[in-house]
Amino acid sequence: MKIAVIGPGAMGCLFAARLARAGSDVTLVDYKQDRAARLNANGIVVESADGTIEAKPKVVVTLPNNAELVIVLVKAHSTIHLNLNSRTPVLSLQNGLGNVETLCSLVGSANLLAGVTSEAVTQLDEGNVRHVAPGVTRFGAWTSCPTGPAVKALTAAGFNVEITESPGQAIWEKASVNAGINPVTALANRKNGALLEVPELRQLMRDLVVEAVKVAATEGYRFENSVVEVAEKTCADTSENISSMLQDVRNGRMTEIDALSGEIVRRAQLSALPTPRTRVVWQLVKGMEHR
Repeated sequence: MKIAVIGPGAMGCLFAARLARAGSDVTLVDYKQDRAARLNANGIVVESADGTIEAKPKVVVTLPNNAELVIVLVKAHSTIHLNLNSRTPVLSLQNGLGNVETLCSLVGSANLLAGVTSEAVTQLDEGNVRHVAPGVTRFGAWTSCPTGPAVKALTAAGFNVEITESPGQAIWEKASVNAGINPVTALANRKNGALLEVPELRQLMRDLVVEAVKVAATEGYRFENSVVEVAEKTCADTSENISSMLQDVRNGRMTEIDALSGEIVRRAQLSALPTPRTRVVWQLVKGMEHR
């Protein structure tokens, strides 16, 4: 299967390398010409407790016309700039809220698969990542896009895939978890596990998740399991992981805080729902972006 993976970050490298190893014809799309050239020359290395994967997918700056599936793994603020083919199925596994709405405007809802992945990955260097912990990749058709080809390719690559009838709920659950974990790790400059070790950080994380879940409820999403418990389990399972937001802050990059805390605050305002802690961490992380 011809698969294009958009985004050469930690998650994009993981998916590209594993899909290529499994036999898919993978193209990695990177908007930076110089970085694409280096990745073409040096390839991708994924380190994990199970060993090392080395892959050399073709890296280009323009999406190929012959892709049979496009997997979008760029940061939320880059989604609007994607040049996508409206005839090719698109699978978004991005963090944050608002990506689906943007992609629907670009390719139409009938070609869109959407969801989340809980694979834990840390970028060590350009094209070199550490797979910290395995996770679940959960997605479904936003309206009517067939899921079968994507499931087959990802399963063959060793990903644990689950299909959901409510991708919006999966996205909101992960956004709620990330809204609790990511800003706190970025502000405290600590790995995920520290949020369980320091009582004050743990309580802040819990409070942020609760605020997010209340906002999700205004859009009709309610969760069978405690999302606070999911967040705490995520911290335990990925205790040595450096969250993507902390990695961004350390490297002076724009974070996804607007698509997480900022979007939660915006949507809360539509229902006059107070989110005081979420608003403060959003403002603080925005301040860190402008140092």
